[in-house]
Amino acid sequence: MLTWKKAFSSTVGRKFLMGLSGLLLVGFIFAHLAGNLTLLVPGGEAFNLYAKKLSDLGPLLYVMEVGLIFVFLLHIVSGVRLKIENKGARTQGYRSTRSKGGPSKSNVASINMIVTGVIILVFLVVHIWQFKFGPGMDDGYIALVDGKKGRDLYRLVAETFSNPLWAGFYVFIMSLLGMHLRHGFWSAFQSLGLAYPRYSKPIYLLAMLIAAATALGFIILPLYLYVMHAGV
Repeated sequence: MLTWKKAFSSTVGRKFLMGLSGLLLVGFIFAHLAGNLTLLVPGGEAFNLYAKKLSDLGPLLYVMEVGLIFVFLLHIVSGVRLKIENKGARTQGYRSTRSKGGPSKSNVASINMIVTGVIILVFLVVHIWQFKFGPGMDDGYIALVDGKKGRDLYRLVAETFSNPLWAGFYVFIMSLLGMHLRHGFWSAFQSLGLAYPRYSKPIYLLAMLIAAATALGFIILPLYLYVMHAGV
């Protein structure tokens, strides 16, 4: 049985934790994207209602946020430690992207997972600072939400993305997220011991589809809001 002590102290355990936490984060990203797609509904009422329903969860929302932070930290720490171990164990760089079983999944995304991961982490801090702790009702961001006065988060998001620099920044980060997910999803199945040879190609194809759908879904949002609110 894999205990927490064994998981943190062994390479196999850390791979398992990184893979499991990675899949949990993919689930969160999909749920977050589903909610954010309400930004495409004209007027902003749908998005503000979505934001209000999350806020109305009260203490449960805080528990979920703490759990999410724990999963993020688990994923980051496991990934960094594995990267350090692999670098220390490697006596020379790879000269080929082939393995004994044929072509490997080594590519720009896989080689730069730590880099893209750190950039995405910095982005998350900026993202939370902008929207979760950004201007609220006391600052005039008020709208009727489900018949009551509530925070006009849609206005804040629309104003942010009406700036071409912010819109471009989000598009860039979401492109990196797609790269990270493409290799990360596939790697998670390997880490969990689920990448059986017969399912290897379908899993890799699924990873590509998930990465592309996620990146495009998030990229559409700032571009759409920029066009709608910047008069382009």
